[in-house]
Amino acid sequence: MKRETGEIDSILKNVDTGAFLAKRVIVTGGAGFLGSWICEALLSAGAHVTCLDNLSSGRERNISHLKKDPAFSFIMWDVSEPPRLEEKPDFIFHLASRASPLEFANHPLEILRSNTLGTMNMLEVARKSGAVLLFSSTSEVYGDAAVFPTPETYQGNVNPVGIRGCYDEAKRAGEAFCMAYFRQHGTDTRVVRIFNTYGPRMRGDGIYGRVVPRFITQARNGRPFSIFGDGQQTRSFCFVTDQIRALLLFISHPGLAGEVVNIGNPEEVTILQLAKLISEICQSEEQYEYHPRPPDDPIRRLPDISKAKELLGWKPEISLKEGLERMVADCMKRDL
Repeated sequence: MKRETGEIDSILKNVDTGAFLAKRVIVTGGAGFLGSWICEALLSAGAHVTCLDNLSSGRERNISHLKKDPAFSFIMWDVSEPPRLEEKPDFIFHLASRASPLEFANHPLEILRSNTLGTMNMLEVARKSGAVLLFSSTSEVYGDAAVFPTPETYQGNVNPVGIRGCYDEAKRAGEAFCMAYFRQHGTDTRVVRIFNTYGPRMRGDGIYGRVVPRFITQARNGRPFSIFGDGQQTRSFCFVTDQIRALLLFISHPGLAGEVVNIGNPEEVTILQLAKLISEICQSEEQYEYHPRPPDDPIRRLPDISKAKELLGWKPEISLKEGLERMVADCMKRDL
């Protein structure tokens, strides 16, 4: 894999790269979809990057092109164990966790550990080093929300004992750990609630979850789109370059310790509308295969990003159509 110069330029647009120049940054889950883009963007900004990942869901090929950079190091590590680090970091992006709904039934304990024990381990590193820690939470903390667009003040409608509870509640606990360290130790912790994000390097395996790469694969192979329920449930999809730019802005902006911010795209579409758009882009036949909607699957996802606009001066710039066209082109280039 080669450096993605165009995408990185898009990520670093309006980011003060001087905030990362010669800084030491840890990215847990750095071989994953979002983590690998963060690592690459940070290296382009002049940072020294340490990627911690046990490759349970991340892929080594996502970072293989970064290993030649002397400012990059990879440590195979499960964050539920305290990491052994030689140098103190300035920033920590804590993203390590399985995140696909497909994995909730098969790996619930691993998901719980990475977001609770793993979060506390990285908070200890941040406390001892004075680093700024950004915890990647999720729109899943809102559960099947009843307020739209959903603001950060909404406290959620979550089933703690449901199939999604291992992820929803682990992220909620991770947020609580962050706020406890902020209040008790003065650790600069920040929580980002990430809504659906898509783009190159996103895994599309499995019948459920990761709907964008799955639909693209199905369209390109002439297979019917897998629709769960009636397809009228909605999601709001943010292209990866917009998402990563927001994370870099959030962690580097002064005076935001203890803040919680939604990052997502407020362009709401139904799953059937998404399938139709992908079918048009791939020039494939529209055909559908319907499956039962999974338990606790949220009906709507729509972020209120007023806070991100106010604090970060951020809003998404890539429309869904443009982002899908870029992702399809990337899949064709890599023959995925």
